[in-house]
Amino acid sequence: YLCQIDLQMEFGDVATSVTANPDATTVSIEDPGETPKHQTGPLRGSGREEDDELLGNDDSDKTELLAGQKKSSPFWTFEYYQTFFDVDTYQVFDRIKGSLLPIPGKNFVRLYIRSNPDLYGPFWICATLVFAIAISGNLSNFLIHLGEKTYHYVPEFRKVSIAATIIYAYAWLVPLALWGFLMWRNSKVMNIVSYSFLEIVCVYGYSLFIYIPTAILWIIPQKAVRWILVMIALGISGSVLAMTFWPAVREDNRRVALATIMTIVLLHVLLSVGCLAYFFDAPEMDHLPTTTAIPNQTVAAAKSS
Repeated sequence: YLCQIDLQMEFGDVATSVTANPDATTVSIEDPGETPKHQTGPLRGSGREEDDELLGNDDSDKTELLAGQKKSSPFWTFEYYQTFFDVDTYQVFDRIKGSLLPIPGKNFVRLYIRSNPDLYGPFWICATLVFAIAISGNLSNFLIHLGEKTYHYVPEFRKVSIAATIIYAYAWLVPLALWGFLMWRNSKVMNIVSYSFLEIVCVYGYSLFIYIPTAILWIIPQKAVRWILVMIALGISGSVLAMTFWPAVREDNRRVALATIMTIVLLHVLLSVGCLAYFFDAPEMDHLPTTTAIPNQTVAAAKSS
């Protein structure tokens, strides 16, 4: 009770002195839980960061380039690689839809990949494409020679290993070379957009999805239909690659930029045409010499007799 009286007397003296001297300096103690009513100055960087994210300026690129490398676990642990497969079904389907329906003027990486790059989709897309090409190639060979008495169907299991080597080498080595080239050009040219290796692998992996239904339709034993399907698949997947990597090289020298895009598209064309020629057209060509050799052998046997 005496302490309360002393506090009241002290506060009363302070109030009296403030009234007597309005210019005196006072210190106010606020409640920690109370929020200030007024804040002076604009919010720093909120609009700027959003513009950087949408426009793809260098600040956002530098902070998000290597999203797959910001891992707390060491690279030799299972947890490190588990984060690359941390993606839900909705995200995978959304990225597949984006690769099938490319939007002009929209960057595939910033629209679908950059928020959470993954290896789950590219890995299983490549695996499915390998078996689709190998199985469809065997069925195509069977349907072409169906009804021929001299033809005996023998499954070619080696096509699985050959298709796996081609597809996975393309889906990993080409992105690795492109990533190294972009990093080299980024050191030469300022203000150039760049992508991480994981983002480039995602773009190439999802761009190959269109070839899964295309390889199944390649079973149709009509060369005209097959070439039409190749052109459609090339137009869709090639546009995804061109529209994605053109912003990364357009600030570079004009010849270098055009040569880079032409190389990307040319390698994609070689993959498509090579798979069609080897896995679907080659069996028919290999079978022709066996059919033409039989009459020659019979003629030679008749002459000798």
